[in-house]
Amino acid sequence: MRQYVVDELRKNELERASQYLEKHCEPGGVNRLYWLRIPDGLLSELQQEHSSCGPFCVGIEITDDSVVFEMLVRSRQKLRCSCIAYASQAQRQFVLDFADRMIRETEIGA
Repeated sequence: MRQYVVDELRKNELERASQYLEKHCEPGGVNRLYWLRIPDGLLSELQQEHSSCGPFCVGIEITDDSVVFEMLVRSRQKLRCSCIAYASQAQRQFVLDFADRMIRETEIGA
């Protein structure tokens, strides 16, 4: 799995990250899992054609000492479909920008 991992976090940093994700993402239905929705303008042509599979999101998980950003764009409606794919360059940049904003605004590592 392709991932971006922010690790070696202290408990208070994880709490701030969790609060940030609760505010800016959808709950994943499983404790410590969140969905970051990919904006429609960043969807691939196939994902746009498969609008019934949407919304399209990447998973973000809080572990015991890290925040893990998946680089797989998933359908929230189907487990398997050709529209589920690793993030394009633009989608990957969107996720990385979100992670950077979270780090900056929650003062992780400060």
